[in-house]
Amino acid sequence: MGERFATGVEILDRELDGGIPAGSVAALSAPPASQSERLLYELTTMRRTLYVTTERAPATVEEAVRETVDTGSVHVHGVGDDPLEDLLDLVRAVADGTLIVVDPAAPLEAEPRYREALVELRKVLREKRSAAVFHCVDGRAVPDGRDVTEYMADLIFDLSVDLQRERLQTMLTVPKFRRGDAPRDAFKLDFRRRVTVDNSRDIA
Repeated sequence: MGERFATGVEILDRELDGGIPAGSVAALSAPPASQSERLLYELTTMRRTLYVTTERAPATVEEAVRETVDTGSVHVHGVGDDPLEDLLDLVRAVADGTLIVVDPAAPLEAEPRYREALVELRKVLREKRSAAVFHCVDGRAVPDGRDVTEYMADLIFDLSVDLQRERLQTMLTVPKFRRGDAPRDAFKLDFRRRVTVDNSRDIA
């Protein structure tokens, strides 16, 4: 088993044999009205992280991360008029073994050269023994490039929010894991303090 990037969710990491494999592209698919960003912030506590924000101001993201988790070494950067090239330049410049978070993926997925950029990104990730997590927000308008993201991704995390017994429940599934066996069970996440799995879940 090669190097892995822990997610910070202990039970999930155990199911994934340690976390996200180095050299991989992962996608976190979630509705906009969810706590998905908390999961991204949790990732920054585990490893040196480059957090690429494509919509919010870098200062806003950095403040949110530091107010939410006890983060490690996280560097937040934005993108300009050529977001694909900006992302590639940022990733080429990071140290080996850095985790890359792209939040959200939609502005990149709307670019005509998106597939070619993903191919190049995967090459750089393998060279640097790094990994990338794309935040794929499933809102009312989803870019055509979303299919490309999900096909190219080695690992897909799918977050859903449901109202059960008058309480909101956030469930995480892993429908795709190209480099291993995808967990069959869903995980009920608990966002109090740190992100954990609620072991009281009752899943048929």
